[in-house]
Amino acid sequence: MGSTIAEKILARAAGKERVRAGDEVKVRPDFVIAYDFPGYTDVIFRQMKEDFGIDKVVGPERYALFIDHMVPAVTPAEEQLHKITRDWGKEQGVPVYERKGIGHQVAAELGYATPGAFAVHFDGHISQLGTYGTLAIGVRRHLLEAFVKEYIKLKVPQTTRVELTGKLKPGVMARDVFHHIVRVIGSSGARFHVLEIGGDALDHISLEGQQTITSLAMFTGAITAIINPNERSLAYAKPRARVDLEPVSSDPDADYAAVHRIDISKLEPIVVIPPSPANTRDLSEVAGTPIDLGYLGSCASGRVEDMRIAAQILKGRQIKEGFQLHVVPTSQEIMRQASEEGIITDLVAAGAFVTSSSCDYCFGRMGVMSEGQKAVSTGTLNVRGRMGSPDSEIYIVNPAAVAAAALEGQIVDPRKYM
Repeated sequence: MGSTIAEKILARAAGKERVRAGDEVKVRPDFVIAYDFPGYTDVIFRQMKEDFGIDKVVGPERYALFIDHMVPAVTPAEEQLHKITRDWGKEQGVPVYERKGIGHQVAAELGYATPGAFAVHFDGHISQLGTYGTLAIGVRRHLLEAFVKEYIKLKVPQTTRVELTGKLKPGVMARDVFHHIVRVIGSSGARFHVLEIGGDALDHISLEGQQTITSLAMFTGAITAIINPNERSLAYAKPRARVDLEPVSSDPDADYAAVHRIDISKLEPIVVIPPSPANTRDLSEVAGTPIDLGYLGSCASGRVEDMRIAAQILKGRQIKEGFQLHVVPTSQEIMRQASEEGIITDLVAAGAFVTSSSCDYCFGRMGVMSEGQKAVSTGTLNVRGRMGSPDSEIYIVNPAAVAAAALEGQIVDPRKYM
């Protein structure tokens, strides 16, 4: 019986020839990544010294810190948190990336998405590095172990494979693919597993779209998602790679906990209705629902192709009076690309509010909603209070549907504008 890509990566990180699902192993992360957030990194920095007597991390080149929340700071306490992070990074020789964009995306741009690497973070959306054959796991509160020890203990997870077939119809996007996966396998269908995505359909989905799919893996219960590297992903990742590793792929006879084959060729635009990321429906079921504002951004969306399709829909038109459309590019590099293509110009001309890259709109620090308001969003969550009042509602849709809703002030099938 062969090995999965996850098993191969963990075997190398553990210094073993082979590991199997269920094995308890000690593994050395190639990368330990975090963003500064109150109650997380500031506490870790303090505990290192006060509780463990550790002054220096082992292998500072393995660590990366991102300042992408509370940017820009609006209180002295927020700026003090950022200062703590900057000072700790300088003291440790650990790079701190600030105002470059949402860390999960910037991590890929900067080469932490190294094929064959093992990375940890406390935020599960780091799973999107799996697009490039990186096993990137959100270990949440246990990230402290990776700061105070060179090796961490881990149980090798099982792998659930999803094979995608077919080709998407125009107006149907990667967001719809992921939410359909949830609809097929359930919100706990890959619980505590690695979600391995494959199949011929990936040939027709951009790397940006694949990052959307892998970034949302946690909503199937999975601890991460990964895709076997191919020429396209290697062409992006290898020149940026921060360590020299041999890419690996699952063996044809690898042992999977389950295999799901999903045809995406007949998919329609999908909506996830509040207040749960598991409430997946065809968008047509809620068409006509009045909407007050739209958010196009987050670590899961807000990339060039997302803004491009929104600009195509909005170009030469005006958003509905009173509608608030917030567009937040996932990184400054993406914002630059969109500017060069004229995408930003078209969005602004239509009445969109385009702002620099930040996580703040996604978790309700900026652009907040009041009681009774409804939003369409490409954010990561639609739980109560995520973007403001607990009595507001968030409908998760694809970027084209956000743009279409901005024109009519209601949920509408975007394909009528394409």
